[in-house]
Amino acid sequence: MSRLFIFGLGYAASAIGDAAGGPVLATTRDGRAGTIRFDDGDAVRAGLAASTHVLSSVPPDGADDPVLVRYCALLEGKWLGYLSSTGVYGDAGGAWVDESAPITGRRAPRNAADAAWLALGARVFRLPGIYGPGRSALDRVAAGKAHRTTIPGQVFSRVHVDDIARGVVAGFTAPPGAYNLADDHPSSQDAVIEFAAALLGLPPPPVVPLDSLSPMARAFYAENRRVANGKAKRVLGWTPLYPDYRLGLRAVSAMTRPKAANAAPQAANVDQR
Repeated sequence: MSRLFIFGLGYAASAIGDAAGGPVLATTRDGRAGTIRFDDGDAVRAGLAASTHVLSSVPPDGADDPVLVRYCALLEGKWLGYLSSTGVYGDAGGAWVDESAPITGRRAPRNAADAAWLALGARVFRLPGIYGPGRSALDRVAAGKAHRTTIPGQVFSRVHVDDIARGVVAGFTAPPGAYNLADDHPSSQDAVIEFAAALLGLPPPPVVPLDSLSPMARAFYAENRRVANGKAKRVLGWTPLYPDYRLGLRAVSAMTRPKAANAAPQAANVDQR
């Protein structure tokens, strides 16, 4: 039986741990709720020694990957997985990108971490926009935090958190390399928001000018790409349960309403070491 050690028990990593079907140890920054504190070197060392598989969802911290800086020497001989981002591909002008595309993303530390994990022989799972129960367009619309931009030709790929979990577990027996885990039908953010509003019986959120958004949001809209998932299908034997946002959001709605229509989404912690 595989014994999985997770660096960073965040939203997606928690779903992966649940799907792994075996013992799971995990770190968080503060060691909460039965996890190991990330900087507790002795506990991490013992946990890694007892594990066969190691997955990191910890993003770069400044210019460095915290897991590799602190614990790289302890990873030898383990199955390695890393949750990266399709943001490493940068802007493709709406074109399709696969794992052979050059790494030109605007976040140099993420690009470097992606390459470093690949060099270690990891399975690097490149993820687009992640959604699922408690973290989706439904929550943003219900909380009054959604908007539309009407940017012509803008498309993004997405992936349901359950499909990430299934893809990573399938990777337990797959060769090292990069794998895009994305749905089959990239679409505009406006289309997703409008569909979520319709599911909730609400009018579409307002259109806002791009220059009124935060620098981070403007940078997000500056990229435009479709992410191909053919390699994951061929090599991992994986197909998404939710091949488009409509099926995915319907499933989320069925699981979370009426709560999702009345409660604000849980705040995301971007660094869950």
